[in-house]
Amino acid sequence: MERQRSGICAGAWLLLVVCFLVVGCQSGGPARLRAFESDGCSMFPDGTQKEPVLWRDDCVKHDFAYWKGGTCRERREADQRLRDGIRSKGKPMVAQIVYLGVRVGGHPWLPTPWRWGFGWTEFPRGYRSVSDDEIRVIEALLDQEK
Repeated sequence: MERQRSGICAGAWLLLVVCFLVVGCQSGGPARLRAFESDGCSMFPDGTQKEPVLWRDDCVKHDFAYWKGGTCRERREADQRLRDGIRSKGKPMVAQIVYLGVRVGGHPWLPTPWRWGFGWTEFPRGYRSVSDDEIRVIEALLDQEK
C-alpha cells in the first residue's frame, strides 16, 4: 500500500513540474496580439426578436475589453458595463443573465476563444495589468486596422 501511495505522489509531482515548465516556456519573447475581432454577443443573442441587435454594441465594447485583457478589477468593470448597457435598454433580467454568464465563462484560465485576454497568443495569460510595451502593441495594431 505504501509503495502505491508514493507512486501516485511522484506522478503528481511530475505532472506539476511539467505544468510549470509549459507555462514558463510560454512567457518568453515579446507579447503577440491577434487582430481584434468580435462576433457580438458570443453564445448569446445580440438582441430581441423585435430588435435583433439591441445590445450588440455593448457586446462589441465588452469583447474589446476582453481582447486586450488586464487586471481582475478591469474584467469585473467590463462585465458590469455590459450588464448596465443591456439594463439601460430596458432588459434587466437579460442583463443579469448575461452578467452571470460572462462572470462564470470569461475566466482567463479557460481555453475558450472568448476568455479574458483572448487577443494575446500567450495562454494562460491570467490577470495582470497591460504593460506599457503591450499598450504600444495594441495601439500599433489598431492603427494598422484603420
